Amino acid sequence: MAAASRDLQGLLAGLDPTADVAQRHIWLINLFDWLRGDRASPQAAIGRVQLLLDAIEARPELRERLRAWWRAFTQSVDLTTLLADYGFAPRTAFASELGERLRRKILPGTPETTDASDLFRMVLPGVFDAGWIALLDETQLARIGALLADAALDADGSPRWRHTVMDAVTYCGSQVVAAGFSPELRLRMSPELNATRPFHALMADLDELREQMFEQPPGQSDEAREEALQAAFVAFRDRLDACRAGASSVYTHLEDNGISVGLVFRLRQLRERVLRIRELLDCLMSPNPAPSVARLVSRLVLAGGERNSIRALIASNSSMLAAKVTERSAETGEHYITRDRASYAQMVKKAAGGGALTAFTVLLKFSIYALGLSAFWAGLSSGLMYAASFVAIQLLHLTLATKQPAMTAPAMAARLRDIKSDAAVDDFVDEVANLVRSQVAAVLGNVLVVVPAMLGLALLIQLALGRPLLDAAHAAATLNSLSLAGPTALYAAFTGILLFSASIIAGWTENAFVLHRMDSAMRYNPRIGAFLGAARARRWATFMRTHISGFASNISLGLMLGLLPAFAGFFGLGLDVRHVTLSAGQIAAAAASTGLAVLQQPALWWAVAAIPVIGALNVSVSFYFAFRLALRAHSVSLGDRARIRSAIWARWRSRPISFFLPA
Repeated sequence: MAAASRDLQGLLAGLDPTADVAQRHIWLINLFDWLRGDRASPQAAIGRVQLLLDAIEARPELRERLRAWWRAFTQSVDLTTLLADYGFAPRTAFASELGERLRRKILPGTPETTDASDLFRMVLPGVFDAGWIALLDETQLARIGALLADAALDADGSPRWRHTVMDAVTYCGSQVVAAGFSPELRLRMSPELNATRPFHALMADLDELREQMFEQPPGQSDEAREEALQAAFVAFRDRLDACRAGASSVYTHLEDNGISVGLVFRLRQLRERVLRIRELLDCLMSPNPAPSVARLVSRLVLAGGERNSIRALIASNSSMLAAKVTERSAETGEHYITRDRASYAQMVKKAAGGGALTAFTVLLKFSIYALGLSAFWAGLSSGLMYAASFVAIQLLHLTLATKQPAMTAPAMAARLRDIKSDAAVDDFVDEVANLVRSQVAAVLGNVLVVVPAMLGLALLIQLALGRPLLDAAHAAATLNSLSLAGPTALYAAFTGILLFSASIIAGWTENAFVLHRMDSAMRYNPRIGAFLGAARARRWATFMRTHISGFASNISLGLMLGLLPAFAGFFGLGLDVRHVTLSAGQIAAAAASTGLAVLQQPALWWAVAAIPVIGALNVSVSFYFAFRLALRAHSVSLGDRARIRSAIWARWRSRPISFFLPA
């Protein structure tokens, strides 16, 4: 404490009200650095505050110098902008705010500024400051207020700080009104709430509150003035709540008609400004404003931390989009879960058809490689071919096994909204068993058909051309590349991430399709109707609304499978993809080209051993990421997740066969 006292004496000796702006602000930054100390605990910072107050109050000339410094500070820095705008985005677009936060992460700030927000960010930069400020008691706050009390009053005789806070309320109110009047929000609000016109009257109510607070008619008693002030405050507060309710009604529209990150961003900004107005009003209306001011400053520190965080920006504004994306994936995923013998047999048939069609996909892949194209064009050609093959599987109502997990995971998580009872947990475990069983059926149906189909195609080509589909070198290279002894497991996990990414693209695309009402445009747009005809336009609109998610998923997955290895090779990363059905087909093609002698080669059996590993990683990785996203979107607690894990392990120990065969 003695060392801290010596440091404080040196710090107070540097207090100079006549210094330039930069030096005054540097002194303020150094003062708060001293208050924080080593950040061991907020209580230690409170002890330093006490030491500072004692030191200043013991020296009258130092107290007067501090007040002179404070007057110079408040005259050069506009605190209204800090109170009104700190923690809010200066722009209303999500992308612009993201760029602004990136700029602040990279570029340093300067204390030579009259922007109170920039200075506040340097003086109180972290969450630790919010902690110790919140611990200040009323006695300490009163002492701080007495030290900073400015004898100068405004023309109406009221303290200057009250006008500053009221100006901040006015600025925030104008931003709320501007947001409420924007067409993006106004056209999506509840018609019933919008009919009350809350945003139209907000500023008029604020003007009435300002008049009652700062203007006293001649002859009006203090009691009458207080009653009028309270009435004006209640009217403005109720109007503010009506504005907030009107803005909140937009969320219902978004739930039904698609989510826009930009709209969610504007709604969150509006809500936070309403809360800021309430905090500022607490400072104005409280008989003892010091605790309210301390809470406001603490809240500003937290808001500044959130304002600087790129992760917080993305997480807070994309949560609703994630929920909607997983919800739309869940609608599709329900079709992939089998619950009885009939649906199980149907899944096997669809997977068998998908495996047969994938054999032709493998054949086309080898044909593209035979052209000897450069890496990019070979990857693009393969990607387009994969996309066409996957779309064909979709339109023929067949199944590609690895496409299922990322779609079924949101369908599973959607059942966790009401998981409090044991019966609900048991029902969810039943669904897990149904899901795993469906995945096993689909993978087996794909693999057990693609292998004989590929063998048959390879033999037909050999009979037609008089030579094997692959020469000996290419056949051996294919088997070695798919060997379990190599990086196949890593590539299979990477492919699982691509499968998950394709499901996200699918959900996002369908959400955008609904948000922008593309089905309605296709159905009723005059130009489209003139080109297609009214009946055909309606059919196309219905068709696209039904299949847009599948198209987006299949096309994006195909292009990623083809192009990402080429892009990774450009950067020397050496990444590749391993899809279980495609890999099984490639092994069959290589084996058929080599002949019966391949059965004596270890390379074949290492490649065959990799197939279950590839399938397990494709399915589990894509399901894991999709399920985690869905859990977060549905706000499933950690406690409920632990209960679910315990129930699943209990089912595995008691009835393992239920995960593979229907009852």
